[in-house]
Amino acid sequence: MAHLRATNVTPHVTRNNGITKTGKIRRSAIDERTTRHQGYGMSQSRRAMIECIFGWGKQHGTMRKTKHRGLARVAADFMLNLIAYNLIRIPKLVAA
Repeated sequence: MAHLRATNVTPHVTRNNGITKTGKIRRSAIDERTTRHQGYGMSQSRRAMIECIFGWGKQHGTMRKTKHRGLARVAADFMLNLIAYNLIRIPKLVAA
């Protein structure tokens, strides 16, 4: 975090300030300078949406363990997973 701040980069990673098993409060490297801005909250909600897509691909698609070798074939398999995910989402989007 210190290196990112020194190079003028605002990190949008999740804060880790929960409680440990022993009851101590964790100290996160992300402080109020980052989390107070509206963009941080938007970034975290978008991040959750993207993680949902990858989670679906691992659980229902074929992204858990690739069956292909080579960048082009793996990229094609990944694209097929994204297409399948979008086809699953279409009825939900039309209903909304």
